[in-house]
Amino acid sequence: MTPTDPVPTEDLDRHAAKMAKKKAARDRMMETKTGEKGLIIVHTGPGKGKSSSGFGMIMRCIAHGMPSAVVQFIKGAWDTGERTLLTTHFGDVCQFHAMGEGFTWETQDKSRDIAAAAAGWDKAKSLIRDPAIRMVLLDEINIAFRYGYLDVAEVLAFLEAEKPPMTHVVLTGRGAPEALIEAADLVTEMTQIKHPFRAGIKAQAGVEF
Repeated sequence: MTPTDPVPTEDLDRHAAKMAKKKAARDRMMETKTGEKGLIIVHTGPGKGKSSSGFGMIMRCIAHGMPSAVVQFIKGAWDTGERTLLTTHFGDVCQFHAMGEGFTWETQDKSRDIAAAAAGWDKAKSLIRDPAIRMVLLDEINIAFRYGYLDVAEVLAFLEAEKPPMTHVVLTGRGAPEALIEAADLVTEMTQIKHPFRAGIKAQAGVEF
């Protein structure tokens, strides 16, 4: 049978019955999911897409009229597409703070990197404390944890004590600390299967930035 051949009636009936059973089970499950809360969300792993996914969630918040904010801890020196889009078109609903000065191998100054991370975290705290801001994206903060620029225990204690109940906080970057993973409500690990960089292709606008 080819895709253009008519599907036998018994196959259609069997498929309909299977889907009806699946829908009923799904509906029963959804009836038990009634809670709402502000989530701690972690995007980590060696694969591409951690920041991209975080910015996708920020765009969803904007579409729903939910005030949001971004603090970039590492890529602050980059002129990225998401930064241009958000600051140019959505500055009224999304604050954008580029606090980093580039990757650590570019600055080559640990004290400067630590100071930039501390300033970024101070800004993040003020944004998270504001209950009107429904989502705060802490882009590449996991890199700051990895290099010891920020103390994950301090960050988690703050989130536990001061994050408003309905505020979502998204933390991105590879190498998320185990304590953060344990405390988070939602954790996604991006795996890398293929990447064009290994074939000599540089980072390109619209894909990486």
